[in-house]
Amino acid sequence: MTVTTAVYGEFETIDQLMAAVVEQIGDREAFVEVSTGERMTFKEWIGSAVRLGDRMSAAGVRPGDLVAVAFPSCIDFAIGVAGALWIGAIATGINNRLGPREINRIFKRCSPTALICDDAFTVPGGYEPIRLTRQDLAASRSSNQDSLTAEPDMAGRAVRESSDPAVIVWTSGTTGMPKGAWFDHRNLAAAVQSAGEMTQPFDRRLSGIPMAHAGFLAKIWEQLAMGMTLVLTPTPWTAESMLEVLIEERVTVGGAVPTQWTKLLELSGTPTADLSALRLCVSGTAPAAPELIERMTAVLGAPVIVRYAMTESPSISGTSMTDSPEIQCNTVGKPGPGVSVRLVTELGERVEHGAIGRVQISGPCVMRGYWNDPEQSAAAFTDDGWLTSGDLARYDEHGNLVIAGRAGDMYIRGGYNVYPLEVENVLDEHPAIAAAAVIGVPAPVIGEIGVAYIVIDPGVRPGAALDLAEARTWVQARLADYKAPDELVIVEALPLTVMAKVDKLALRATRPPPDSELPRPAQRV
Repeated sequence: MTVTTAVYGEFETIDQLMAAVVEQIGDREAFVEVSTGERMTFKEWIGSAVRLGDRMSAAGVRPGDLVAVAFPSCIDFAIGVAGALWIGAIATGINNRLGPREINRIFKRCSPTALICDDAFTVPGGYEPIRLTRQDLAASRSSNQDSLTAEPDMAGRAVRESSDPAVIVWTSGTTGMPKGAWFDHRNLAAAVQSAGEMTQPFDRRLSGIPMAHAGFLAKIWEQLAMGMTLVLTPTPWTAESMLEVLIEERVTVGGAVPTQWTKLLELSGTPTADLSALRLCVSGTAPAAPELIERMTAVLGAPVIVRYAMTESPSISGTSMTDSPEIQCNTVGKPGPGVSVRLVTELGERVEHGAIGRVQISGPCVMRGYWNDPEQSAAAFTDDGWLTSGDLARYDEHGNLVIAGRAGDMYIRGGYNVYPLEVENVLDEHPAIAAAAVIGVPAPVIGEIGVAYIVIDPGVRPGAALDLAEARTWVQARLADYKAPDELVIVEALPLTVMAKVDKLALRATRPPPDSELPRPAQRV
């Protein structure tokens, strides 16, 4: 597959690409930080990174050392990562929403040589990394009072190999403590080919994901090679601010979750807004109803696609801009360029077409392993080198992948397998339900039962008036009767992880233990 890029040349490592970017497209805009109004070109970004790299080298950071960046998503985060990569160090990000136990785990696994952070960041006891702060970043942005647009000194970078580690991305911890998925320079380069319709040269992409996530760290080569401008959205998110940014920044690729797209379409100004630059809308984290996709296409004037990825493999599959709303709603499309996906049983045997199996992935974007964790790394890969995910899926009749849920989420009720995602999708279709999450919990005789956590849409049902019988009837009219929830818990909001996914570990923590005498009500408001 031939991929047209904004920057031309053959590059083994990302520092080589960075040098070419300065020469070929240095004056183009790399970042817009909406909350501060700051803008930065590629030359300014890489020039600042080179000068920061010089400071790190002078402080004792060497090629192969690990540099952690603990800023929230901002231009300084990008400078810190690029500065580490420029001097041949390994870059990793620490999400600023992580708690002390999670940060302790990260430090235990990677023991960073240097830490780029705010003054308030607390380093776990026993670790004394070289510390660089916002003041160091400010000095690197304009060393010796030189203009940011001055040519950076591109000499002196470390000689590295394409197989050398480049970045470590920490999992969000939905199934336990974070694990560090590491990627070499070949992994980063492969993201360009796997992007497909998602990326064109000089795109302007609206980015609301944490920069410590794979969406930035494992895609940094893609941004550089494509000359892409990242528009960093302000927090907290509002539909009004999103619409304003889409218009004023001439965004070409807009990404959001279905709820955000819905709120954007509810604004009175959206139908008449100038969104002529928008060529693509990306919906993620949750299924979008066909009606929403059709309305998005009609009102926003741009097609919608859905992408499926994970920290350990930032590119897996996706729908196409020409797919129908039903395919966009019910599937995650076909495996991307260079990616292979197979579905297997728990014994590793291929499942029949249409049957549900564990997702395994092979391709150039798949991580090399978990950092300093040989046991978890060995468990993640098969003997023939395929990454085994925690996701369950099936293929539909057209070869599209349909996600059925997480392997750990599946529960067995009276001998029947129940996949919570399937039930959640049906509950989400109920007009009074704004959000739903289902977990399986132990129960006598029957083995396990399903508990549905429901958020009521106050605009439809004021006073949270929805009972278990209605929810069960709704599900039973659409799925097998044993898939209907056995308990209903009404909550104001579902707990979310740092990546805005439903935190089912937190939901389980609200349940009394199986042998507890505490009541388990059929419904709680």
